[in-house]
Amino acid sequence: MWKSSKTLLLIILCCCFLSKLRSQICNLTLSGQVLENSSREPIPFASVFLFETEQGIASDSLGRFFFSTTFQGEIHLSINHISYQTEHLTLQLLKDSNIVVLLKPNSLLLNEAAIIGNGDLDTQKNQSLRRDKITNAPEKALANQLEDLVGVSSIKNGSGIAKPVVHGLYGNRLSILNNGVTQSGQQWGVDHAPEIDPLVANNIRVIQGVGALEYQGNSLGSIILIEPGNINNEQGLQGGIRYFHQTNGRGHGLNLNLSRKTSSFAWRVNGTLNKSGDQKTSDYYLKNTGKQEAHAALQLEKQWNKNWFSSLYLSSFNTEIGVLRGSHIGNLTDLRDALQREVPFYTEDNFSYEYNSPYQKVNHHMAKFNTLWNIKEFQSLSVAFAAQYNLRKEFDVRRGGRSDRPAMSIEQVSTFIEAKYQNQLSQKWQLKSGVQLNRIDNANIPETGILPLIPDYISQELGYFLTFSRVLDKTQIEFGGRADFENRNVAAISNSFPREVLRYNRQFQNFGAMFGIAQHLGEKWVFGLNSGYAVRNPEVNELYSGGLHQGVSGIELGDSLLKSEHSIKSTLSIERKKGKKGSFQALFYHQMIEDFINLNPQNEVQLTIRGAFPVFKYEQTNAQLLGFDLLGEWNFTPNLNLLLKYSFLEGRDLQNDLYLVNMPANNASAQLNFSLGKLQKIDLIQLEAKGKYVFRQSNILASQDFVSPPDAYFILGAGISSDAELKGYPLKLSLRAENILNERFRDYLNRQRYFADGQGFNFIIGIQISI
Repeated sequence: MWKSSKTLLLIILCCCFLSKLRSQICNLTLSGQVLENSSREPIPFASVFLFETEQGIASDSLGRFFFSTTFQGEIHLSINHISYQTEHLTLQLLKDSNIVVLLKPNSLLLNEAAIIGNGDLDTQKNQSLRRDKITNAPEKALANQLEDLVGVSSIKNGSGIAKPVVHGLYGNRLSILNNGVTQSGQQWGVDHAPEIDPLVANNIRVIQGVGALEYQGNSLGSIILIEPGNINNEQGLQGGIRYFHQTNGRGHGLNLNLSRKTSSFAWRVNGTLNKSGDQKTSDYYLKNTGKQEAHAALQLEKQWNKNWFSSLYLSSFNTEIGVLRGSHIGNLTDLRDALQREVPFYTEDNFSYEYNSPYQKVNHHMAKFNTLWNIKEFQSLSVAFAAQYNLRKEFDVRRGGRSDRPAMSIEQVSTFIEAKYQNQLSQKWQLKSGVQLNRIDNANIPETGILPLIPDYISQELGYFLTFSRVLDKTQIEFGGRADFENRNVAAISNSFPREVLRYNRQFQNFGAMFGIAQHLGEKWVFGLNSGYAVRNPEVNELYSGGLHQGVSGIELGDSLLKSEHSIKSTLSIERKKGKKGSFQALFYHQMIEDFINLNPQNEVQLTIRGAFPVFKYEQTNAQLLGFDLLGEWNFTPNLNLLLKYSFLEGRDLQNDLYLVNMPANNASAQLNFSLGKLQKIDLIQLEAKGKYVFRQSNILASQDFVSPPDAYFILGAGISSDAELKGYPLKLSLRAENILNERFRDYLNRQRYFADGQGFNFIIGIQISI
């Protein structure tokens, strides 16, 4: 018995020893990072599959992945992402290894957006514009660039001033981040376009769902990120110069982008000059609509060691832009006439680059310093500091030769501090958290002689967020929360006599939470569900506006008693991933907003010493936004494909049983792309034809606005581009035509529609030489 026990004990000890030995020998780790081939930017949520063990995981937000396996020898990996070409690797795994995987962009998707997000199992409903798409339309402002994304529109004041609209929300409900910093400026109304040059961006993304919790801003669930991207690691001078010309407005533009990586640091400079004159409809010139711009950006990067990285970003945005002269009317009779005229007042038959009052002059400067520490593998801490200065002057038609004296003059200084921590808690769990501090000092410069539209104020805001994500086989789960605390001190001047200073102090405490899940069914289908709760504070203009908003030619009245908005939004996404014959994507959304703040026409006009103007007032109601976006792609041949999009939105005022004003009209578009191979000295020729049909916003009653919504319209466009070489330098030439049929139309989301038609035929030429 004793001998049997000893034998059994010896066997157990041997088995434990062999098991321990095997564990020491064969438990190997394979880690790596997935990067974009040219920019070396991390690619989050790429699918990495290890065939030998049938393990599949998604890369984290920094493109990193991690495997633990007992398998030794030759292994085979497949790395794929919806926006990039799939990469297959064969490796010898004999010890713990770390690799870097470079993915090349999928050329068929460069001109298109993916509704479902950044990766196969990403629950965020993100869309993006890559560098190629942005530079193909260098003459377009930021909001006009984003119009190419399904579900994204723009609200405008003429052809040169526009703000993006995502699922019916815009302005203060849609935060815009410039290089990770919330863009801070005079963001009141539709006439104040974001002061950002889109040509500085390597990527422009629309973030929704759980990922939006990471960013500070008074939004209701959508974030727009302008990302310059990291500097290319390749040695030598990189970049290029591009010239563009458009016939409508006879505009000329020049953009320079250069970068270089040295042994000490890396640098990039970007500069844009742009000038255009009076825009033209199908029948007449829009008097006083010229503009001129000068923008510059400098980016410096330093890799101190393998775990410490720092960057400095400086930018300057400067523009002067004319406002349609026919939108500023002197008396009530002429205003009523102007709202019914087919051709606006002050229209001339001759073109001019000159613009006079009314016009706007804006300067915006930003500096950001960021540093990142990799504490250990899959654990990092980043700290950022940013400062912004914004100066806006608006010049009106004033009596007594005072038109060169601004009617609005406001400056704003903001500072921002942020710390973010990220940790891969395990192979399947990831944590993100961060804290943000933001201070805004907004002051009117006493040179106008007019009561300010926006009062002086100081805002201090503290925000904190925490998110988790987990990958389980073919399922990804994300959830998180955010808390924001704001203290706002306001000093306003009363409209009544005798004038007195009215002081307001308000504190806001906002909390939000979101949950998302994505499920991969089979090889082709992915389903996603997101739901979240968010709160938005009423902004200063909504609370305290009181006077003429010159840029939109209207009297705007705030309400100091407005309450915060409370929103619950749910989305359902369905995707059939890209195959040989194409792909299909759909997104359905429903959003309830309690105490929704809207700028409503008051069916009233008001005569002032500056002229006669329609009156608008900020009012609250309970609202419902319901809609869906569809995107389909069909590949007839490897060189010929068709893209179809459709967006539907219905916004309702539930309290008054009316439809909401200023909601995008439903629209559908089609784009046919054809690629030719090498033709003599030309490497690639690409042709495209596209059309967009915008339906009439027929739900709005005549009593809800000063004029009835305009008719539906169809816009046809086409383009051709080619890649070649000029004395060894890559050369790209592009020709595009917009509104080929010279369609006469007015767009419902364009405030200029009260007085004039939209832009007519436009031909754009672009030439780009790369180094």
